[in-house]
Amino acid sequence: MADFLAKIGLDKLERAVIYGLILAIILAIVSQSLHFDRMWIAFAVRWAHVICGVMWVGLLWYFNFVQIPSMPRIPDEQKPAVTKVIAPTALFWFRWAALATVVTGLMVAVGGGYIHQALTFQSSHRLIGIGMWIGLVMAANVWFVIWPAQQKALGIVDAPADARKAAARVAMLTSRVNTMLSIPMLYFMVAQQNLAAG
Repeated sequence: MADFLAKIGLDKLERAVIYGLILAIILAIVSQSLHFDRMWIAFAVRWAHVICGVMWVGLLWYFNFVQIPSMPRIPDEQKPAVTKVIAPTALFWFRWAALATVVTGLMVAVGGGYIHQALTFQSSHRLIGIGMWIGLVMAANVWFVIWPAQQKALGIVDAPADARKAAARVAMLTSRVNTMLSIPMLYFMVAQQNLAAG
């Protein structure tokens, strides 16, 4: 089985993503849910928003539930594998997924005609508005606190040892803030469709 999967290219991430998109299109055609009208395009943007959000929150939770708690148990001579290879790559996808989530989310709200109502907490869109504001705070934390601090902590930019240690702590604590905020953010994102009246 492994040989067959490698032979069709699933040993490469790009192929898995391309095959996933092709499979989605085939299944959408078979299920008769693919039609290029305005409603479907709005759905496609929402779908992209969900995909980006899953990557963003998934990486956030990876850092907080897996990487950070595991680091003290990793022998010092093995830590560079995480700090020089894994963490920079994960942080690349993390920060761009955050931005893509915000951009696609704003596109959904603008396309749906409720951006102003949501951002000003008007009654029919107050739940999604709460979720949006929490998401915006989280994205700001990613780009303006976590990423600059991680650049110092990981040695991507030069900083003295004490500044690197302080930056690592700031990045970790801000990441924990985002983990905390992700729980109510996800609640309000889902609540708008399932609990909001009218």
